[in-house]
Amino acid sequence: MKKVVTGNYAVSWGARLARAQVIAAYPITPQTSIIEKLASFCADGEMDARFIKVESEHSAMAACIGASAAGARAFTATSGQGLLLMHEVVHWAAGARLPIVMGVVNRAIAPGWSIWTEQGDTLSQRDTGWLQFYCETNQEVLDTTIQAFKIAESVFLPAMVVLDAFVLSHTSEPVDIPDQADVDAFLPPYRPQLKLDPADPRAFGALVLPSEYMEMRYKMQKAMERALVVAEEVDREWGEHFGRRWGLVEPYRLDDAEIALVTSGTVTGTSREVVDALREEGVKIGLLKVRLFRPFPHQIIRETLAGVRKVAVIDRNISFGDSGVFAQEVRAALYRADARPPVFDFVAGLGGRDIVPETIREIVDYTLAHDAPTEEFTWIGVKT
Repeated sequence: MKKVVTGNYAVSWGARLARAQVIAAYPITPQTSIIEKLASFCADGEMDARFIKVESEHSAMAACIGASAAGARAFTATSGQGLLLMHEVVHWAAGARLPIVMGVVNRAIAPGWSIWTEQGDTLSQRDTGWLQFYCETNQEVLDTTIQAFKIAESVFLPAMVVLDAFVLSHTSEPVDIPDQADVDAFLPPYRPQLKLDPADPRAFGALVLPSEYMEMRYKMQKAMERALVVAEEVDREWGEHFGRRWGLVEPYRLDDAEIALVTSGTVTGTSREVVDALREEGVKIGLLKVRLFRPFPHQIIRETLAGVRKVAVIDRNISFGDSGVFAQEVRAALYRADARPPVFDFVAGLGGRDIVPETIREIVDYTLAHDAPTEEFTWIGVKT
């Protein structure tokens, strides 16, 4: 069926269709309506799940860890400072190899206090061992939430489904909501081989000696590498079931492009419009949307950007003392390429500032005018 829903409600519908069994809930703007909608589903008998109201985001993740360790399909959602408060147990969930799925609405980090979009909250968690998907539309949010459960449960790592605050979270779009029976055929019940069970007692999370610890981290990394393959397979299977595919990355008009924009999240849609307009003006430009950030698809990006003369990355984030995070990853991916185009990094849209077509044209004009970057990154839209 078709419904006009916000990005937050698209997350809620995804968790409902995935038949999440335990939902740990703590409100934080602009994520709150995700768990409010799930609470409504549970209260109205439309969803058979244990809804746990907790006193903090740290407790929300702790509850999901316990539920997942006991063999339940667990879900929570958060944003900004809430994700930062979770940080300790975010590591624990990944190290314990628990396939929890979490919706995260990107929110700028305080101070100054902000509720608007920026990617610093999730990107600051990039080394925790969680899969990270960055969505462009509400339809992609719903589809990715369901896919994330299947991928996470295949490789035993948790997953974040990330969407921009307000641009998606509180903006309504038409979304195709699949039938429950079709989703059930795609996503079977979660049945882990090992779980907390009084009839089969085991120890979880015990002290690990140096003789074993490194091998555990080796296996996490191998699971991340396997997730690249699994994510492609799951997306292909989703396409066969529902007629939509999203890819790990999405190239647009790159076949003969000399310049490539690299984007993530909602800035992608605006960038496509600018690419189309510039093509009409004779500029050979294309776009590469990065949907999967962790694990990072190095080889795919190397292959997709082969042949372009310049790469311009739009980063709605900054790693203080270095540059934008997506640009760091793209540079690293291209380092092993036979031909390495210069990577221009543009930091824009922090704290929810609009990235409009004129902003993207400014980025393209700068890239066209320079043979190589003159500094590590370029601020766009700063009032000086």
